[in-house]
Amino acid sequence: MIIGLLKTIIYILVFYYIFKIIMRLAAPFMAKKMMEKAAKNFENQFNNTYYKKRPETKEGETYIEKKPTEKKAAINGDEGEFVDYEEMD
Repeated sequence: MIIGLLKTIIYILVFYYIFKIIMRLAAPFMAKKMMEKAAKNFENQFNNTYYKKRPETKEGETYIEKKPTEKKAAINGDEGEFVDYEEMD
């Protein structure tokens, strides 16, 4: 019974140290790939939204971008109304 417990603890420790060594070697590579992917996605997102939205303007013309209007939600009858109150001592 104790031998089985010791074997299990040894397997866990060996796995832990092997995993630790592999992560030390692989982590910089994985971090570099993630950063490259994030930079590429950021660049694509910037190029797609900024440059394609603007219409072509001639030199000297001014173009004003308008923000889309947001619709305000109407108050439902279920919400009730605000009641101002004062605390009493």
